[in-house]
Amino acid sequence: MTAQELSKLFYLKKEIALDRQRLLELEAKALPGAQVMSGLPGSANVSDRLGNLAAEIADLRLTIEQKFRRCVQEQQRLEQYIADIDDSFIRLVFICRFAEGLSWQQVANKLGGHNTADGLRMISKRFLLKH
Repeated sequence: MTAQELSKLFYLKKEIALDRQRLLELEAKALPGAQVMSGLPGSANVSDRLGNLAAEIADLRLTIEQKFRRCVQEQQRLEQYIADIDDSFIRLVFICRFAEGLSWQQVANKLGGHNTADGLRMISKRFLLKH
């Protein structure tokens, strides 16, 4: 497995967070009295605008649900991979970095023991090259 594959969960969670933010924005636009800031003269009637927003909201909800399912699958795959690592220290490093999504500096701070961000990154890189 590569670091990129191990990082899929992190980026998938980021995508879901961005999609949820977009959903909140669309739902706010759909509220009665919401302002439309397009800068264009209004040619479509309100029901057309609300119909388009409703369709976009429904599509985005479906997208979020699908990504969430993939996130659960990715979490399970990642947890299984980490559980199969024999070395408990490397397991801890991988849990912090890939399952919890911490930065290398945060991993070093959390683990303590004179570990540096660069040292842990290199330990991880070497482990992945061997396996």
